[in-house]
Parts: sequence; C-alpha cells; structure tokens
Amino acid sequence: MGSPVSAIIANLFMEWLEKKAIATAPLECKPGYKSFVDDVLEIIKKGTTGQLTEHLNTVDTTGNIKFTFEEECEGKIPFLDTLIVRKEDGTVKLLVYRKKTHTDQYINFDSQHPLHQKIGVIRSLLDRMHSIVSEDKDKEEEESRIRKAVTNCGYPKWAFDKAKQQVEGKAEVKKNKEQKNATQETETKGMVVIPYVEEVEVELEVVM
Repeated sequence: MGSPVSAIIANLFMEWLEKKAIATAPLECKPGYKSFVDDVLEIIKKGTTGQLTEHLNTVDTTGNIKFTFEEECEGKIPFLDTLIVRKEDGTVKLLVYRKKTHTDQYINFDSQHPLHQKIGVIRSLLDRMHSIVSEDKDKEEEESRIRKAVTNCGYPKWAFDKAKQQVEGKAEVKKNKEQKNATQETETKGMVVIPYVEEVEVELEVVM
C-alpha cells in the first residue's frame, strides 16, 4: 500500500486470477461475465451460483481473496450504477441504480462553489441518465427525479435548463461527427503502394 505500482500489481494479479478461475471452472457453471475492478456481473445456469463461488474461492491458494455473490431478486440485479431489469417478454431494460441509503443530496446552490461546478452536478446526472437508461419512458421518469432532487437543493429552473441544453448540444455534436465520419469512410478511395525495385519498370493502369 502507498507505492505507485501497487494498483498496477493488484490489477495484474486480479487479471491472472480471473483468467485462471474462468478457464478452470466446471462446464456446468462456466459463466459469461463482465467485470470492473472488484465488481463482476455473471450470467450462469440457474442453481449453480454456489458451485461457482466455491470454485472461485479455491483459485487463490493463500485464502486472502474471497468472492461473495448477490443473486437476481424479483427480476432485478444491480451492477455499479446500472439496475438490470428482466421484462416479462424475456428482454432486459436498464435503469439508474441507487442504494437504499441514497438521499438525493447534492451541492447546495447557495454554497460557495463556482457556478460551473453546480451546473456540472446536473450535467453529470443527465449524462448518466442518457448513457444508462435504455427506454424513453424511463428516461422521462429519471429526468423528473433529477429535476426534483436539484430543486430541493436550491437550484433554480434556469440552471437545470442550461445544463440540459449543454448535454443535448454535446449529444448533437457527437451525432453529427459520427455521421460525418461515416460519410468520409464511404467516400474514401483505396490506396495502392508500389515498392521500388532497382532496374525494374512497372506500368500501372488505373481504371476509375
């Protein structure tokens, strides 16, 4: 702890541990997974969670690293800021996840923080909404909650509207840039490279 290389070494070790654990996992409980630092989201056969956990806890022979698990409850399971919800038709939708202890308390507008930081609070909440929430109806509900939360923290309507305008403006710029790049890729012509070989003449005919 405290050394500049500590985080690098820890990441390398955990990557090794992860690869070994998955490679040696029993076939009946071999998972599909995504991981971020010490949070892992796994998709495995129902009823094999305990078996997989037991296997994971045997990989580190020192016994210093222990895995615990949280199972899907009522068709929902959180992963970082995301709440994954199983719908009746078998598909999933994504919502913003907040712990039960979350209070919707943010920087008060009457505080001595710079204005750009206060606007940034709203902007970061809206950015998270757009990057996580998958359905339009849920986005409307999330935006309503954000507006109510910042209003309770003293933010005037113009502050929310300004942050929303900035977020939507950034999204429009990104969209236009992606469309421009797609057009440029379509119009890009191929390139031919002819190496030089001494005393060899090459005739090239280009057909447009």
